[in-house]
Amino acid sequence: MILIKNIDLYAPEHVGVKDILICGERIERIEEQIGIDEKYLTIIDGTGLLAIPGIIDQHVHVTGGGGEGGFSTRAPELRMVDLIQAGITTVVGMLGTDASTRSVENLVAKTKAINEQGFTAFCLTGSYQYPSPTLTDSVKNDIVFVHEIIGCKIAISDHRSSQMTAEEMTRLASEVKVAGMLSGKPQMLVVHLGEGKGGLSPIFNVVDDSDLPINVFRPTHLNRSDRLIKESFEFAKHGGYVDYTCGSSPSERSRPSTITRAAKEANVPLHKMTFTSDGYGSFSTYDREGNLESIGIASLKAVFDELVYMVKESGFRLDEALPFMTTNVAAGLNLSDSKGMLKTGYDADILILNEELEIETFIARGNVLKLDGDIIQRFPFE
Repeated sequence: MILIKNIDLYAPEHVGVKDILICGERIERIEEQIGIDEKYLTIIDGTGLLAIPGIIDQHVHVTGGGGEGGFSTRAPELRMVDLIQAGITTVVGMLGTDASTRSVENLVAKTKAINEQGFTAFCLTGSYQYPSPTLTDSVKNDIVFVHEIIGCKIAISDHRSSQMTAEEMTRLASEVKVAGMLSGKPQMLVVHLGEGKGGLSPIFNVVDDSDLPINVFRPTHLNRSDRLIKESFEFAKHGGYVDYTCGSSPSERSRPSTITRAAKEANVPLHKMTFTSDGYGSFSTYDREGNLESIGIASLKAVFDELVYMVKESGFRLDEALPFMTTNVAAGLNLSDSKGMLKTGYDADILILNEELEIETFIARGNVLKLDGDIIQRFPFE
């Protein structure tokens, strides 16, 4: 058991100074003062510090992305220590452009490894490619029978995609929806958006011409252009989730914090907005013929950096900024009963921050992996 004493708690709403008792993987009690014989406890003194929920990043290339410039441009896979430094306690992994040298089998294995090391991890079947690569004989069976797989990924409006038709997208989304219903999972088709001509219109067309609800489609990278930002506001107003990538914005106006202010002014439902890092994915530029000009690797720490920027530079309160990477994400992933909040009965995914909003202590499912600024857990081969 772990007792965190006298911590200023953001759950993510500001609760004030409390004690938090952790038993095993869960939060057992949150009270003004918890009196238990200290010989049975590990005590963490939270005086002068803040406690927030661990970040949920639902878009990370845990096995590495890239590869668009040949074998030498394949990104390395995620390291556990980087999750700690990024404040990520729950992660969703996925494939990208490359479903040839990367595989769903490799992705599921890495997801299992992350779970074994004390974090919480899920993944998506599929990739930019259509028909979707799978672990079993179908997308539906991947989602229904493989615990770690909670949805599927595709790509549209991108020269690297398979240029799928409306009929193909409709059938795949229907398969994902039924699979989610059968397995109690989110009914989630994550849609990578490139800078192509179509924008979000292929999804709008499918929704208009079918019986599928808009929230089955989870478009991401929606701050790539002014057009996508505008379309994303309409998408959210119609009930869909919209996701914005941190750390990749070429201008201040496409930064997630700036988009949040614009969304609020436009009466966009903010609880439908989420932030992700695209960590370990490639950010690349191409000429008019589609030839690679440059390539880099997205930072896993981008979401936490955006949180700090929102509070310290952009005028948001901490409790205003936190939902985009905690409660909003948990709701979209059907995890609202265990993740995204610091609450009795919830998983003990806790970040303890100092007054500069630096991570002092990192706790995932009750496991203390970083304490007083020092990483105390070492992982294989790291």
